[in-house]
Amino acid sequence: MPRCFITDRRILPPDLPLLDVMARNLEAGVEWIQIREKDLCARDLHVLVRRALALPNPKGSKILVNTRVDVALAAGAAGVHLPSGSPAAKLWRAITPLGFLIGASCHSVDEVRAAEQDGADYVMFGPVFPPRSKESALPPRGLNGLAEAARAVRIPVLALGGITAENVQDCVDAGAAGIAAISLYQSC
Repeated sequence: MPRCFITDRRILPPDLPLLDVMARNLEAGVEWIQIREKDLCARDLHVLVRRALALPNPKGSKILVNTRVDVALAAGAAGVHLPSGSPAAKLWRAITPLGFLIGASCHSVDEVRAAEQDGADYVMFGPVFPPRSKESALPPRGLNGLAEAARAVRIPVLALGGITAENVQDCVDAGAAGIAAISLYQSC
């Protein structure tokens, strides 16, 4: 089951460096870390990704970059995660190496189907529950919405939004191939 830690250093306590949190999660064996530091310029994001890739990675976790295909490629990341409304995954395939993961955020079953048709390797669907780490203008899709999204495609659908240790199994039972979260992995 893919477990994806999505970073957000802005909500970490000031005395807890993001690289320390990433190192802890790499040691724990999360399958993916999505570096989602939207406010960083390309140069600073590249430096952060390179530092993350240099951390001990005993379980072979994959480092993904949010939005920035250029930074992901330049830094040697394993893939990129595209926000809803981004250019289709198939458009990036011509410039990405074989095995480069391309995922997409989706908020409806139609978006999930479109992402699969457009060549995404996986989707993150949500919010399933009210998000814990940020405000969302989108209403929660619930476990029924997640189940419908998971049944609609063959690619993995990861549950996103309000994921806690208590509701992970509910998401999997609804058909999610895995989960993605910020707060769940950043809490001490």
